[in-house]
Amino acid sequence: MKLSQTFIPTLREVPGDALIASHRLMFRSGMLRKLSNGLFAYLPLGLRSFRKVERIIREEMNAIGSLEIKPTVVVPGDLWKESGRWETMGEALLRVKNRLGTDFVVSPTAEEAFTALVRDELSSYRQLPLTLYQINTKYRDEIRPRYGVMRGREFVMKDAYSFHTGEDSLDETYQAMGRAYRRIFKRCGLTVIPVRADSGAMGGSGSEEFMVESGIGDNTLLLCRACDYAANVEKAACKPDWAGGEGETLSPEAARAAAASTAAVEKIDTPEVKTIEELCGFLKTGAKRFIKTLIYRAVNGELDLSSAPGNYRGEKRPSGEPGYGAAFFAVLIRGDLEVNEIKLAAALKASEVALAADSDVVRLTGAPVGFAGPVGLEGIPVIADPSVTALNDVVTGALAKDLHYTHVAYGRDFVPWLVTDIRTVKAGDRCPLCGGELYEKKGNELGHIFKLGYKYTRSMGVSYLDEAGKTRIPAMGCYGIGLDRTLASVIEEHHDEAGIIWPMTVAPYQVILIPIKYEGAVKIAADGLVSALEDRGVEVLLDDRNERPGVKFNDADLMGIPYRVVLGDKNLNLSPPMAEVKHRRDKENRLVELTRAAEELTGLVYGELGELNR
Repeated sequence: MKLSQTFIPTLREVPGDALIASHRLMFRSGMLRKLSNGLFAYLPLGLRSFRKVERIIREEMNAIGSLEIKPTVVVPGDLWKESGRWETMGEALLRVKNRLGTDFVVSPTAEEAFTALVRDELSSYRQLPLTLYQINTKYRDEIRPRYGVMRGREFVMKDAYSFHTGEDSLDETYQAMGRAYRRIFKRCGLTVIPVRADSGAMGGSGSEEFMVESGIGDNTLLLCRACDYAANVEKAACKPDWAGGEGETLSPEAARAAAASTAAVEKIDTPEVKTIEELCGFLKTGAKRFIKTLIYRAVNGELDLSSAPGNYRGEKRPSGEPGYGAAFFAVLIRGDLEVNEIKLAAALKASEVALAADSDVVRLTGAPVGFAGPVGLEGIPVIADPSVTALNDVVTGALAKDLHYTHVAYGRDFVPWLVTDIRTVKAGDRCPLCGGELYEKKGNELGHIFKLGYKYTRSMGVSYLDEAGKTRIPAMGCYGIGLDRTLASVIEEHHDEAGIIWPMTVAPYQVILIPIKYEGAVKIAADGLVSALEDRGVEVLLDDRNERPGVKFNDADLMGIPYRVVLGDKNLNLSPPMAEVKHRRDKENRLVELTRAAEELTGLVYGELGELNR
C-alpha cells in the first residue's frame, strides 16, 4: 500500500483533551478521529490494528468451540423488562421508542438478547452445553466519557454466553475461557493481571477480571507481595487481624467467652461528639475499640428477608416479583475500617446501596446521625462485618442524641442477623491466602468472565428437559472483552516519546519502506522490495510522498510500524547495494544487502509473530 493512496492524517500537535498516551497517539498517528464526546471513528490505519485484535479474539473463541452469531444492536425493551433490568440499569441505559411507541434499548450488554435467542430454541439437555459469542457494537450513556476509546460511549465488545445442565459443565467452560483470555492478551503483547472481582450489575457468582496496570486506572487492585493473590478492591478480602497484643481484637470465639466477664453496658454522655475521630479524642482510646453503625438503603434486592427480625420485609417491588424494591439495614463495622459498598450490595443482592437520608436515620433509630448502635435496635435487620464479631468491651452509639454505650459485648448485648465480609481492604492488610502484605496498583479492566448461574435463565423462563424428562433451568456464564480498550492498552504499554511501538501481531503494517526520493533507481528498488515482501505475505506501507526524510522518519516512528527500511542513492550505490533496516524499538539501524532484504525481513516478521502467537 502506498501512503499517498491511503488516508493517514498525522498531527504534530496534541489534542487538548487527550490526557493519556493512547488517546494522544491514536489521534496524532491518524488512527482515530472524534465525532462527538465519547464517539470516535476509526480511520484506515486504526481499523487495520482494530481488525487484528478482533481476529485474535475470534481465533481463540473458535478454538474452544464458541460459536459466533450476529444479534442486533437495538433490542426490544420487553426483554429487559423480563430480566428486571429495565428499571435497575439506570441512566446509562439508552432507551428509545420507535414510531409505534414500542420500547427498545440500544444494547449496553447482551445477556437479555442471547438468553431470549436460546430460550426460543432450547428443548433438550442434548443441546447443552452451548457457547455463543458476538463481536458487536455497544452503547452506554457514560456521564463523563474520557481517555479516548478507553472510556467512550460507543464501543465494541466480544460477548460470549454459555448455557449448561449444571455447575460442573459451567466451570469447565469458565476455566476454558480464562485460558483463552490469557492467550488473547499474550498474543496482543499485553501484560495482564487476572484478579478476583465482583459481578456487578451482571449478577451471579464467580468472577475474574483481566486488568492492565495504569496510572489512570478506574480500578484499585490489591496484590500480595508473597504469593499470586490479586483482587479488585471491590472483591478483595484480607486475613482477619484479631490476634495480637494489647488493644487488638480477639477471635470471635474468644470475644464470646470474654463477654460473660465484661462489665455491664453503661451509658455515657458524649455531648456534640458524633464521629469516630471525635470519640477517640473524647474517650482517649483508639478507633478499634468502637463499632461504627451506619444505616443503608438498598434497592431492587433479591435477598430473602423471611427470617429478618420483626417480620421485616422492606418495600415490595412494583412488579410483584420476589425480593424487595427498597429496604433499610443497619450495617456494623469496626471503627477503624470502611464499608465496601460493592460487597454490601452483593451481600444484600441489591442493584445498589447508599447511606440512608438523615430523616430515615432518625425515623429508624430514634436518634440523629452519629448516634446509631446495635444495642436495642429493632425494626430493621443488622448486618455485621466479621471484624465486629471479634470485638468485646467496646463503644457504640446509644440510639439517643449525645449518648453512647460502653462495655458493649458481641453475643451478649447484640447478635447480628447476618455476618458477612463488607470490609474495604487496603494496602498493608494481610493476604487471605498466605498472610503476606498486600499492596495497591491502579488498573484498567480489559476483560471479565462471570458465572452468572440462573439469574437470567430463571427470570426469563428458559428451560429444557433432562434425561428423565423433567423440566430444568440451565446455568449460564458470561464472558466479555472490550476491543477498543484492548487496542488502547497495547499503546499504553508499548510507546515512547516518539510514538507507538506496535507488537507485530497488532501492527497496522509490519514494514514501512521509506525511499529518500521516490524516483529513478530508488523507485525501482523500492517497488521491487515491496513486491518481494508482499509475495511472502508481509504487510508493507510504502511512503511514496514528496516529503523531507525527517518528516517521513517522524511519521514512521509516530505510527509505530515495527520495521523501517530506508532506500537512498548513497546505499544503493554501494557494492553490493544496501538497504537500511531498523526495528522501531532500536536506537541504531543496520545495513542489509538489498538482494537479501526481503528474505531477512520476512524471517524477522514471522519470528516475532511466532513468538507472540506461541
